[in-house]
Amino acid sequence: MWQLAAKALLSGVLIAAIAEIGKRLPALGALVASLPLVSVLGMVFLWHARPDAENMAVHAEATFWYVLPSLPMFLAIPAMLRHGVPFWLALAAGCALTVALYLGMMHIGPRFGLKL
Repeated sequence: MWQLAAKALLSGVLIAAIAEIGKRLPALGALVASLPLVSVLGMVFLWHARPDAENMAVHAEATFWYVLPSLPMFLAIPAMLRHGVPFWLALAAGCALTVALYLGMMHIGPRFGLKL
């Protein structure tokens, strides 16, 4: 149980640090947020729980393919904000776009031999 609490605390510290950095230096906050820290930590925790090379390979490759559908959100949100769309609506629309693209990736990916 303490391991789960430690993982949650570490994740929370990362998010809080990104938010604090972003308040002072938005571009640096974005850079830190774009680092695959969560993915790397997830792989470390997964490897610790289940040290299986094939499982890790599938996980890492699927992570790559799932990052791609999330990227348009980071262009759609600023475009909407610059066109006067309120923040919460732009964020919700960006998230909805990402969910739709994830579902599309889950549907189309296996047809191209991707293990998702």
